[in-house]
Amino acid sequence: MREALFSILGPVAGLRVADLYAGSGALGLEALSRGAASGVFVESDRRAAAVIEANIAALGAERAEVVKRDALAWLRQAQPAFDIVFCDPPYDAAEELARPLSRLLPLASAPQARIVIESAKRNPLALDLPLLDERTYGDTRIGIYRGA
Repeated sequence: MREALFSILGPVAGLRVADLYAGSGALGLEALSRGAASGVFVESDRRAAAVIEANIAALGAERAEVVKRDALAWLRQAQPAFDIVFCDPPYDAAEELARPLSRLLPLASAPQARIVIESAKRNPLALDLPLLDERTYGDTRIGIYRGA
């Protein structure tokens, strides 16, 4: 699925990336390995954040930051700067997150930014933003939205 997603996104070299609800940080790390200029990983779970930090160190990524905080709280204070925002919240939180993410994600997005949402196919996290592309992979839905 990751390879397919990055094929859809195209080149990410030089772009600024945020990975919200980062988990292992796989999407943000993939972007960095493909030449993204910088990455911010937002993860509230301390153990998961430690794994991301270890993965960043192993990758040797110098322009990466791990923020140990709730993603919604971080978004409320984010500066509009990101070209791609990956967002993979818990699948069972889709309904409660749709409205706040629809309001807050554009605030963290640069003009023409893309927001990539991963959610369950049966209970998709649909944002109230322009949908650019939508794909399903097994039980997973990927929605790519226009940010700002």
